[in-house]
Amino acid sequence: MNLILTYINWTVDPVIFSIGSFSVRWYGFLLALGFFLAYLTLQKVFKFENLSQQLTDKLAIWTVIWTLVGLRLGHFLFYEPEFFIKAPLEVFFPIDSHWNFVGFQGLASHGGVLAIILFIIYFAWKHKMNFLWLIDRLAVVVMIAAAFVRIGNLMNHEIVGSITTSALAFNFTKGGPGVAGTLRHPAQLYEAIVYFITYFSLVFYYFKIAKGNVPPGRVVGSLLIVVFTSRFIIEFFKEVQVTKETGMTLDIGQWLSIPFVVLGIACLIYSIIHKNNIPHYIEKPVKKNNNNKKN
Repeated sequence: MNLILTYINWTVDPVIFSIGSFSVRWYGFLLALGFFLAYLTLQKVFKFENLSQQLTDKLAIWTVIWTLVGLRLGHFLFYEPEFFIKAPLEVFFPIDSHWNFVGFQGLASHGGVLAIILFIIYFAWKHKMNFLWLIDRLAVVVMIAAAFVRIGNLMNHEIVGSITTSALAFNFTKGGPGVAGTLRHPAQLYEAIVYFITYFSLVFYYFKIAKGNVPPGRVVGSLLIVVFTSRFIIEFFKEVQVTKETGMTLDIGQWLSIPFVVLGIACLIYSIIHKNNIPHYIEKPVKKNNNNKKN
């Protein structure tokens, strides 16, 4: 019996437009848009906390840089360590033997999250902030960027789901070998929906419910639990991403999600225990050098 009621022919071209050899792709556009919207949200959060634009920009720029580094490096450390050992420079400079740019194939969200955590530890220490105070506020903003990345994957016909007879099936007509012409779960869309809901929920909680008075670890704990539990579940509906995962009961992404869920639970418990000990941060005014000397 055919259980398919209907399905979507996903025919979107990954390229928005081209001028000669130059092309603008949906993935790059949506990646930039996601980071921009996250930046605007961070501006509102820091303005709500009476913090300077200078501090906002410094945190935003370095967070983006280390997120991209973590996304790229994480893929090769977790999924293809042999490639990293063989050609480490190609991880960050994907150029073939003829000096043609071949694109960044492979980004790992777990690596991006880990890079953010490590950077925030350093940033909080440098600026004498409470670590959980800072990462809670960053957690409010980041999922909008993650959501647009997954929409970009959808536009690219990549990171597709497993074959299905569900009415939710997509036919990724521009997918790679073995993908086009098969009906699959739109796993990218599943993740994007979870990320959008998480983003709007945390923004509402921070501004309307907590009004900035967030128990330490409450936001980041909730984010880690929701995002990585959903990631663990959605992986069951994804196509195998790398050959070594074939035949595994749990894939690499699922194993990597477990410690983040545990960390999220620990943060949430900590926030409950310390709900009356809410940290705050007051930015020190920048000292101005007085170079005006009397003659």
